[in-house]
Amino acid sequence: MRVSAFLSYNGFDFTKGLVEQLKQTGLVKDIFLISANPDVKTIEGSTILKCDSLQSSETIKKIVKNSNSDYTLLLTKDTEVELGQFAIERMVSVADDTNVGLVYSDYYDVKGEIRSIHPVIDYQKGSLRDDFEFGYLLLYRTSILKEVYTDCEKDYKFAGLYDLRLKVSQKAEFFRINEFLYTAIESDIRKSGEKMFDYVNPRNREVQIEMEVACTQHLKAIGAYLIPEFKDVDFNENDFEFEASVIIPVKNRAKTIKDAIVSILNQKSEYKFNLIIVDNFSDDGTTEIIKEFSEKDNRIVHIIPERKDLGIGGCWNEAVNSKYCGKFSLQLDSDDLYKDENTVTKIINAFYEQKCGMVVGTYQMTNFKLEEVPPGIIDHKEWTPDNGRNNALRINGLGAPRAFYTPLLRKIKIPNVSYGEDYAVGLAISREHQIGRIYEPIYICRRWDGNSDAALDIVKQNNHNIYKDRIRTVELVARINRNAVKW
Repeated sequence: MRVSAFLSYNGFDFTKGLVEQLKQTGLVKDIFLISANPDVKTIEGSTILKCDSLQSSETIKKIVKNSNSDYTLLLTKDTEVELGQFAIERMVSVADDTNVGLVYSDYYDVKGEIRSIHPVIDYQKGSLRDDFEFGYLLLYRTSILKEVYTDCEKDYKFAGLYDLRLKVSQKAEFFRINEFLYTAIESDIRKSGEKMFDYVNPRNREVQIEMEVACTQHLKAIGAYLIPEFKDVDFNENDFEFEASVIIPVKNRAKTIKDAIVSILNQKSEYKFNLIIVDNFSDDGTTEIIKEFSEKDNRIVHIIPERKDLGIGGCWNEAVNSKYCGKFSLQLDSDDLYKDENTVTKIINAFYEQKCGMVVGTYQMTNFKLEEVPPGIIDHKEWTPDNGRNNALRINGLGAPRAFYTPLLRKIKIPNVSYGEDYAVGLAISREHQIGRIYEPIYICRRWDGNSDAALDIVKQNNHNIYKDRIRTVELVARINRNAVKW
């Protein structure tokens, strides 16, 4: 017998079916059913393990203590799962052959009457976000579990499973089997654009605090933690005609670009500023709308690049390196708005008051009628001056609106992509410099069906996550190397 299985109890009928499937493999020695209710109906061939939640350290300790096989199988959610042909046999075989610490796989998901493929992605060093998707079935090497979880520094209510994963990653590699080894009934049928803000929901604040603690401990263990020491920013490094430039990269946003432009032109500021619009070969009337505005207001710089291979980041580079760019480069997406006429002033003041290389504000989610929609106001209060740049490796974004000290952008260079480019720059800046924050709403993010991340299929979601994990991997290694040289 090679496997001890621990299953989140999900009703008698389903759980009984999965227990029987596991017993038929001939590989499973023990089956434990995790439930907070000690009175749940028992199932022959299994043992009830009374636990509050699979996410707690207390539960993880019980699992590690009761696992007496080569491998420990976890069903991480109370989701209906049907094993594919020789699924457990395949996972064990791969674990044996690779000698890794964790094996997981792709799967099929069922939403309503539709059965679809659900590939997951390969784990990287930078896959530190706590919502990394492994699927529902995880096969751990038990010897490593017992090695890393004998003496936990912290007792977590919510971050136990996350903490376990980080600790195991310090000792062994993870392996994804790119085969669809099981089918899961998907209960969360929300669109991708709705799920992506779960981590910043104020109702999850207690959870996020624990996740930050676990991630920080991990960074310290691998030599990637940055102590709260920052380089000063010299705001007199260059002469600029304009104190600030609001930058809008745009392609085919005839529906929204007018509102974005007006929100900038209505700004009241004692600072001299302009608006740089990089028009990436629009063909839907956007170009004509911009031209009409620019002919009436000399604060508008309308740039049509010569290159035809530019993403959003490349358009930003065109603006930042323009002779018209101001000392501070302020972001506005082509379908969003500034909250009121004081946004530019508040951002510039934040640079001088907080002596930072980048400023991130607070935004409000609305529909096109400017009515607030969930999750409402996103203030990223998980950021702290001392630990924000470490915690930034765990979360999947830094917030909006973003603004940068232009000389830093010219030095770092923005990746020529259309997703995650701002995150990459923010991480690079935070390696040396403080990032300032504004915790009042100064930006309106309008959600609509044409929004680029409103409803992404799983392939596009995975591509986005792979890229951000790669960004984190680069930054993680850079910080480890920086610390090695420094100390």
